[in-house]
Amino acid sequence: MGERPPVDYIARTREQYARLGYDDYRWAERPDTPPWTPLAKPVAEANLALVASGGAYLRGQVAFHWQDDTGIRLVPSDQPASDVRVTHFAYDLVPAREDPNIVFPVDRLRELVDDGTLGSLAPQAVACMGGIYSVRRAEQELAPAVVEAVSGMDGPSVDLVLLVPV
Repeated sequence: MGERPPVDYIARTREQYARLGYDDYRWAERPDTPPWTPLAKPVAEANLALVASGGAYLRGQVAFHWQDDTGIRLVPSDQPASDVRVTHFAYDLVPAREDPNIVFPVDRLRELVDDGTLGSLAPQAVACMGGIYSVRRAEQELAPAVVEAVSGMDGPSVDLVLLVPV
């Protein structure tokens, strides 16, 4: 079997939004790509924070609104994904409700820590709602909240962030 080309997730997301009737969605795009920052240590020694935009939250936390909810939910990384709930307007929720690891892969990340592939997981994962229609609110509210949450976590400093977009 030959190698498969990488998935162009940006094109796929645009196609999905068009199928959902969101032709007027204004994407937050920048003319220049951010500078590449090499990892300062091997992944097997790195502390990783999970940031997922699939609308995950724990039972007892307030669920996300359908659109433009720029809040975040902190989910302890030691909790099984089976404790996670999801709500989102832009994807079929059935598979993610059957296995939240699809959009919030905390169990898979703990397995990588257990087998030595990954050094450690930050004590909390950051969950948010993707598909914020207001670019201004995404830039001025959501992004700073995510950065503050990751930067302010207890324990060892975060070396690496895995962003799981939806």
